Amino acid sequence: MLRGSRIGLRARHEADVPVLQAELYDDVVTRSRADSRPWRPIAPGSAASPYAVADPGDEAACFSVVSLEEDDKLAGEALLWGIDTHNRSAHLGISLRPMFRRRGLAVDVLRVLCDYGFAVRGLHRLQLETLADNTAMIRAASRAGFTQEGKLRSSAWANGGFVDEVVFGLLADAWRA
Repeated sequence: MLRGSRIGLRARHEADVPVLQAELYDDVVTRSRADSRPWRPIAPGSAASPYAVADPGDEAACFSVVSLEEDDKLAGEALLWGIDTHNRSAHLGISLRPMFRRRGLAVDVLRVLCDYGFAVRGLHRLQLETLADNTAMIRAASRAGFTQEGKLRSSAWANGGFVDEVVFGLLADAWRA
């Protein structure tokens, strides 16, 4: 397990899948704001679930987030995706269960993901994108050391309308400093 000060990142367990599916994926409004792909109904236990346990791959690293303060209770998911080994870059994503939001855990999750990406995977650049009105994620990214690099105007379709996205980046040198 990768440990932060308040959270841990561990491999996804089969028992995590129904909880993540029910609380993160089946919340259509929230999921539609967090994923660029359109929401569609997925039956419980389906291999099509974005949380289905899969073998490790080179293009993504999927973790379950656990709360170290609450006996490793499942708090959400975190991932590095779009890992590009040639350019040594990847994207980050996190999603916390409703009961774990607004506790300041996202900063710790991002820091542990960065440590994994830079120290373990040897990446040079990490990037995250979020909707421009997602103030909690914008604040967490800034506190974790990311720099806002730009805004993509009307680039995301979310819940019936186009919204802006902001792009954040962090380089390995800045992380080490």
